[in-house]
Amino acid sequence: MGGTQESGTEGIRGGKDGRGGLGNVLSGVAVAVGFVLFLGAFVWGALVYQPYTVPTDSMMPTVSPGDRVLAQRIDGGEVRRGDVVVFTDSMWSDSPMVKRVVGIGGDTVKCCGEGGRLTVNGKELDEPYIEHTKPEAAAAGTGTGAGTGTGLGAASDTPFEVTVPEGNLFLLGDRRSASLDSRAHLQEAGQGTVARSAVHARVDALAWPSMAMLERPGTYASLPGGTSQPGPLRLQLAAVLAGAALVVLGAAYGPVVRVLGRGRRREPAGAR
Repeated sequence: MGGTQESGTEGIRGGKDGRGGLGNVLSGVAVAVGFVLFLGAFVWGALVYQPYTVPTDSMMPTVSPGDRVLAQRIDGGEVRRGDVVVFTDSMWSDSPMVKRVVGIGGDTVKCCGEGGRLTVNGKELDEPYIEHTKPEAAAAGTGTGAGTGTGLGAASDTPFEVTVPEGNLFLLGDRRSASLDSRAHLQEAGQGTVARSAVHARVDALAWPSMAMLERPGTYASLPGGTSQPGPLRLQLAAVLAGAALVVLGAAYGPVVRVLGRGRRREPAGAR
């Protein structure tokens, strides 16, 4: 009688049925921490990021029409050259627009320099993100040759030179041949530039139909101010994955222990 009672007590202390013991306490803690990480990362992401659907092809090949992007909510003062931003300007449109910042206050932006490249303060930009026009189309549009010997066309089929007013931004689409951007407003006040205050978000990643981070173009890194730092999206995704893993592992502990316990109890009977 006493032996049976003692054996039962040991079973409870050892957690052989999967309902007690230190392991089950730790699994409960893992599930709780996992839920906090998982839900906390989602709430954090909702506060920092806003999803947008891009309606036009002006940012191809970086962003295609219908793509869903995640844009970090920022103040216009945080914008750097090379950023892809979401802004609203009544002179352009009543709807939010997505363009790339190529010039900030005080910059002289010109096209085209040697080899048909865009220049900022005399520095030629290497722009691997743009969709180039065909050489023959660029030549017809500008009256100049567009060749660099690479078969790529000019960075813009509209020649221009603009000094960006302080507090403003010069914005272009990556599909230069089809983008209505600052070049379309050169004759207006500010020569097509947009106030920093018009910017309310910076695109950090593509979310759908593909998932990819938007890298900062290295060509702007050597200019004063450099490029912006990525937002906390990678950290948020890591927290979501870590939280999900903790929840799954913690919840699986009890059933796994019970299955293993039943297997150990059956082994002596089978040996006889």
